[in-house]
Amino acid sequence: MKTMFAPWRMKFITSKKEKGCIFCRTLKSKEDKKNLVLYRSKTAFVILNLYPYTNGHLMIVPKKHTNKIENLNSSELCELMKLVQLSVKALDKTYKPQGYNIGMNIGKCGGAGIAGHIHIHVVPRWLGDTNFTSAICETKVIPESLAETYKKLKKVIEVPHV
Repeated sequence: MKTMFAPWRMKFITSKKEKGCIFCRTLKSKEDKKNLVLYRSKTAFVILNLYPYTNGHLMIVPKKHTNKIENLNSSELCELMKLVQLSVKALDKTYKPQGYNIGMNIGKCGGAGIAGHIHIHVVPRWLGDTNFTSAICETKVIPESLAETYKKLKKVIEVPHV
């Protein structure tokens, strides 16, 4: 049996689950730090993934609630990619990753955890970030808290050119 101690998850496990879209609720809220929102632009926002694959795992989310990429107009699509670029620059400056996985999982069959609202994942990668714990134990170690990651990235992501 594999056991990993993660007491911070108890709040999530025991909390009442809200109905509706988590991204739309986050968008309506003004509590960016609490909701891990790093940057808001005209048609999209950048948010830390609450359950990251690696430190600095970000998501770029359109403000428009849609589960189809074809429902976004050209300016919304362009802004999503500008925010991907902004995110990569902030991650490069803060964490100096050696590579990235950038992409979308659309629909349940496509692997989307939040299938109702499309979003782009920006996952920084380093040589050796898959090691014995992930290969043998099927366990991923995230060495930094989300609060610390938020603090570091918030300092560098506020760029007015987007």
